[in-house]
Amino acid sequence: MSDPDPRLGAAFGAALQPGTRPVVLAIDLMRAYFDADSPLCLPDDACLHSAARVVEAARAAGVPVIHTRVTFGPGGVDGGVFFRKVPALASLVGDGPMGELMEPVAPRADELVVVKQYASAFFGTTLASTLQSMGVDTVVIVGVSTSGCVRASAVDAIQHGFVPLVVADAVGDRDPGPHEANLFDLAAKYAEVVDEPAALAYLQEQR
Repeated sequence: MSDPDPRLGAAFGAALQPGTRPVVLAIDLMRAYFDADSPLCLPDDACLHSAARVVEAARAAGVPVIHTRVTFGPGGVDGGVFFRKVPALASLVGDGPMGELMEPVAPRADELVVVKQYASAFFGTTLASTLQSMGVDTVVIVGVSTSGCVRASAVDAIQHGFVPLVVADAVGDRDPGPHEANLFDLAAKYAEVVDEPAALAYLQEQR
């Protein structure tokens, strides 16, 4: 893993040692974030292709991959205040095309897809108990967006006792500002932030 960011000083950013039972969590890599007609569309798709390489490395190494996607009931009835705060989420009502997971990271038949309505992959889902039953100790996080669902999921991962590894190249946001600021803060308090080569090397380790 990479050395701590010297900007964090001694009070933050202590290194977390990844464990021997990882899972890759691919967060919300849906068409809504990569289709120019979507109000949620990101500036580019570089994070998608990095995430695809991480997913493929996990599969090759026999590391489980879990996907998440967002869908809401009619009128966003199950989205609560969050749905009212972010009007763009209306594009994820029902099972329309914007909720489809992108082909480069499309789940295999034996891979779990967690459906959620809020930012964290853990909130209101069975993800924590699923990971515990699998004996997982480390969650390698890829997906979107860095300041939203990635951050919320990383925070909840550490709160549930898992070591979160956020792959900086494989997460993306609507603007470089929130992307970089949230990676900095995650590294300070909640996660190990690693680049793609480090993530691939970790997944390929013999276990």
